[in-house]
Amino acid sequence: MAHGFRILERTRRVDEQTVRQFRELPVANVSDVMSRLTAGGPNLRPLHAGGPLAGPAFTVKTRPGDNLMIHKALLMAKPGDVIVVDAGGELSNALVGEMMLSHAIQIGVAGVVINGAVRDYGWIKNNSFPVFAAGITHRGPYKDGPGEINAPISLDGMVINPGDLIMGDDDGLLCVPYELTGEIYPLAKAKHEAELKTVANTLAGKLDPKLWVDESLKRLGCEGV
Repeated sequence: MAHGFRILERTRRVDEQTVRQFRELPVANVSDVMSRLTAGGPNLRPLHAGGPLAGPAFTVKTRPGDNLMIHKALLMAKPGDVIVVDAGGELSNALVGEMMLSHAIQIGVAGVVINGAVRDYGWIKNNSFPVFAAGITHRGPYKDGPGEINAPISLDGMVINPGDLIMGDDDGLLCVPYELTGEIYPLAKAKHEAELKTVANTLAGKLDPKLWVDESLKRLGCEGV
């Protein structure tokens, strides 16, 4: 088996209902109920005009600066997929730009995540198609390989398996493992609803944060409370 230069079949994929449910939730709320241990890293930021990202992961691992396997991914991805590329965070060469992203839009891809650089930023920031990346450069890519499609990847310690749920918003990226989506969703939904109530009560002057703040300080042994 040619490890490092291979195309694998994806054997599972989060369903459309799950994607729709999670798309309505802030990434921060989902992260909170996952014990705040998982994140795609602070360098991966949304570059598009705005709007959430959610969909099943179509994973790509490529040599830094090379986009051959991303082109192949665009020939294989299904509508609703999020193409997630681990390019090692290298920013010397852009891996996608307006032409490839236009192709992604045309085939119905839900968004693109590049742990590397992109170009045509002016086009990206004026469009709502979700693009998360680590940087921007005008220098173009090579097309020589190697790389892998539909193999596990890791972004800043966040492991992503093909078919896992990828979600993103202005706060960053998060992967919810395929087998945990049914468990995580009701917890995150309850967290979101509780926060909405807290904000409403705060604006109405019905909450006194001094109570829990002072209780926490006393419990932790702070002097002068």
